[in-house]
Amino acid sequence: MELKNIIYEKKDSLAWITLNRPNVRNAQNDDLRAEVLWALEDSRDDEDVRIIIITGAGDKAFSAGADISEFPKRTPADILRGKGKKRMTDLLREIPKPAIAMVNGLALGGGCELAMACDLIIASENAQFGQPEINVGVIPGAGGTQVLPRLVGEKKAREMVFTGAFISAPEALARGLVNKVVPQEKLRDTVMEMAGAILRHSPVILKLCKLAINKSLDVPLSIGMDCERDLFAMCFGTEDQKEGSKAFLEKRKPQYKGR
Repeated sequence: MELKNIIYEKKDSLAWITLNRPNVRNAQNDDLRAEVLWALEDSRDDEDVRIIIITGAGDKAFSAGADISEFPKRTPADILRGKGKKRMTDLLREIPKPAIAMVNGLALGGGCELAMACDLIIASENAQFGQPEINVGVIPGAGGTQVLPRLVGEKKAREMVFTGAFISAPEALARGLVNKVVPQEKLRDTVMEMAGAILRHSPVILKLCKLAINKSLDVPLSIGMDCERDLFAMCFGTEDQKEGSKAFLEKRKPQYKGR
């Protein structure tokens, strides 16, 4: 695929997806979404890629959300026809590899939803988060009303969705929306440190970790516990579990094979 709206790079087990429309604060149009979906599928299928990192070009915005210039041509039928299509946020949650959002500025509307679909969010001090869709006469459409309350709490989510208010990076950290907040100049290094801490571990076990946590969000606790037990048992059928235990007992670094 010819990429005109994103930059896609793969290096050292990392796939970098950069939303590249800085002149419109990396707003998401249909073409950008298609390119991101392609890059996510490629990252998913490439065994050399172990972590996906998503960010925005420039230092003003991760993504300001949907490209509103496309809204006038939208109809209810258009939206419903796309209901069965895979969305970026759906695919991010399903991919059995950790995904990190590197938020450098505004993460609003679909931008906030894209970040929340990642497993981890690391933000710069100037980052802001919000679901301001109400300002243009719509509701959040990619998880803002469903995921945000689980992260910041129901009441704060209602306030953000009802008023379109933003929250700062420090407040996002305090409320559990993001994992770390760092100065802009340290953002990339901090993301690389987090990625390095993850890369030390078995890819097959990380896959099971992500699956177990994802399952817990959709089912009652008792069912989630059963799911966790089943996945825990699966670990003992992997070569990496045997290598991890052996390396621990032998006081050496494990050599994982992803099997």
